Amino acid sequence: MKNEELYVPGVEDYDGPAGGWGALRAVAKALKDQMGVGREAGALRRVNQPAGFDCPGCAWPDPADTSSFEFCENGAKAVSWEATTKRATPAFFAEHTLSELWEWSDHQLEDVGRLTHPMVYDQASDRYLPITWDEAFARIGKALRALPHPDMAEFYTSGRASNEAAFLYQLMVREYGTNNFPDCSNMCHEATSVGLPQSIGVGKGTVTLEDFDHCDALFSFGHNPGTNHPRMLSTLRAISKRGVPIVAINPLKERGLERFVSPQHPSEMLTNHATQIAQTYYQVKVGGDAALLKGMMKWLFDADAADLASGGSGLLDRAFVEAHTDGLEALRADIQATRWEDIVRVSGLSRADIEAAAQVYAKAERVIICYGMGMTQHRGGTHNVQLMANLLLLRGNIGKPGAGIAPIRGHSNVQGDRTVGITEKPTQELLDRIRDTYGFEFPLTHGHDAVEALRAIRDGRSKALVSLGGNLAVAMPDPQACFAAMRLLDLAVHIATKPNRSHLIPAKEALLLPCLGRTERDMQASGLQSVTVEDSMSMVHASQGGLTPASPQLMSEPAIVAGMAMALLPDTKVDWQSLIDDYDRIRDGIEAVFPIFKDYNQRIRVPGGFRLPVGASVRDWGGEGAKAHFLVAPGLAEDLPSPPGLLTMTTLRAHDQYNTTIYGLDDRYRGIRGRRDVVFLNPQDLAEMGLEHGDAIDVASRMPGIASDGHAVRGFTAVAYDIPRGCAAMYYPEGNCLVPLDSHDPQSGTPTYKSVPVQVSAAA
Repeated sequence: MKNEELYVPGVEDYDGPAGGWGALRAVAKALKDQMGVGREAGALRRVNQPAGFDCPGCAWPDPADTSSFEFCENGAKAVSWEATTKRATPAFFAEHTLSELWEWSDHQLEDVGRLTHPMVYDQASDRYLPITWDEAFARIGKALRALPHPDMAEFYTSGRASNEAAFLYQLMVREYGTNNFPDCSNMCHEATSVGLPQSIGVGKGTVTLEDFDHCDALFSFGHNPGTNHPRMLSTLRAISKRGVPIVAINPLKERGLERFVSPQHPSEMLTNHATQIAQTYYQVKVGGDAALLKGMMKWLFDADAADLASGGSGLLDRAFVEAHTDGLEALRADIQATRWEDIVRVSGLSRADIEAAAQVYAKAERVIICYGMGMTQHRGGTHNVQLMANLLLLRGNIGKPGAGIAPIRGHSNVQGDRTVGITEKPTQELLDRIRDTYGFEFPLTHGHDAVEALRAIRDGRSKALVSLGGNLAVAMPDPQACFAAMRLLDLAVHIATKPNRSHLIPAKEALLLPCLGRTERDMQASGLQSVTVEDSMSMVHASQGGLTPASPQLMSEPAIVAGMAMALLPDTKVDWQSLIDDYDRIRDGIEAVFPIFKDYNQRIRVPGGFRLPVGASVRDWGGEGAKAHFLVAPGLAEDLPSPPGLLTMTTLRAHDQYNTTIYGLDDRYRGIRGRRDVVFLNPQDLAEMGLEHGDAIDVASRMPGIASDGHAVRGFTAVAYDIPRGCAAMYYPEGNCLVPLDSHDPQSGTPTYKSVPVQVSAAA
């Protein structure tokens, strides 16, 4: 939809399908740029294989029968990025001050390569200097013990950490005496973790990969599988090949939801024959999903009543609703009181389109709803999750084969970290089991999530930050506030594989601790170790790296956590060294604290692993006598109302990135090459503002009721694009500066990355 007559550097039309030869060329380029010959083939042959390692990218599950090459384009990028031959050695840090590196782009920083030695910040030279592991651990322990109270420290967890590392981490932190566990799920699917337990008794998806083989319809809300979890495209392709309707709901048309050429199928590659994915694509307004869902339920209630009046049995699954749910009448009253004209205005869709979507839902006996952060990263994100659950419950589409709700998680073990105890909200049961297993107690007070952690650092209530992976300062909204806050810390510890911008914000004492990657061999006293991860569908399986570590100085994440714990806790009750000598002992501890891991060590040795129990999958809603709940979401607005004359901005990922990791500067499917400084805008909105495709523009946040002065980007390029009127989009994390720290879902704390009122104007 870009203006053909006006050339804009780095902006072009891309007509190709998702996957295909474009994906293979991208894989070849990533391997050539990062990895040596031989190393690349050895690594890729082991990706997502029963005797190999779990891809460090997304959390899409592995099929029961894996192919020889069970990876996607972006998985290959993730592997090559980690298994690169490039190195960030002490010599590199000797050549560059932190002030100099701050001017580098995020892509340039990580492209330096793998960290090879533990490093400590030297304020006098503004450089990182090498340090021994023993001295690093001693400094960390001393600094944390010096804090007036353990609640003055924050312990962040990235979703790439294994179950074993995460379990030891929460054990160390709780023995230390705090529950401050900001983690990456706070920024993405926390609305799922909060909203679904209230609806169906569990904060996870209810489907398995096999359920996709039996669904009669699939609805895709607010996610982009072609970029964020490309292996899902093979599953969607198979569904489409069966003639099952796939309905896509998203403000932008994403190529992976339109058509796909599978690199695993030679006939498609040779003919370039693409499979159509979504049969119908509804471009809902940013923040219009709640209105669409209520509109679908409104049609369903009306059609149900009409069918009953004509002598039919109705469209609702009455036997299921009666036996398994409560709250139907309150939901019905709310939906009936909602006016069609408001539904149409807020959603941006016609009544006919909404009714057509509802008819697809009603005709199918087994429906899966998949959703991503386009649903959760709103002020009403928790309500959005519960509205999707409501729609499924009306026709009994939870707890039967081929049906259910599927939150599509991002990082490869973000769900597993929460399962093994990374939560700021401990329970009495957790305390009892840790006490019985390890002999210590900890406070039950709620700790800090990600937003509250940054507020505490900003306000001086927290003075230390330990990060188990990640790039917290860049991932969070409001970098203006976050960067300034983190410079106030007394201690910053980063466990990482590569340098990133968060490492360049020095505290009074700052340390970089280099860890093994998922692709590398982890040798401990008892021999080669495996770790475990949990995917989006609650499958737990082993992961064992096969590559030689990037440096002999690297330690595994579990070993680093144990080293910190032994230095921090002189009177510890835990035999940390024994746990590190043999990770089976860590898993024995996980099983003791979390009985759902029964026979943990035996079951992970079975190829493919095992599935954790998910009560709602078998219509257990939280114990004997419990029911699922229809929950009312007030009104239609997912976010605070935008003042007149403003656009609603959403952030999105480019195809050459994963979360804050920028592999390159291209976004192939959207036609962007070699740049990220663009804003996607509706052509009519551009014309109305007196702007043209390619103009330099400024974008300023105008969040009502929340201080947003200075939250702006300047000199970006306007790109005319197929996006609903009144909406705009720009890349994450560049767009994070438009999101104030205090703009979040009040129930889950999830920042509103997907909905920001903005003013767009010609660049000053």
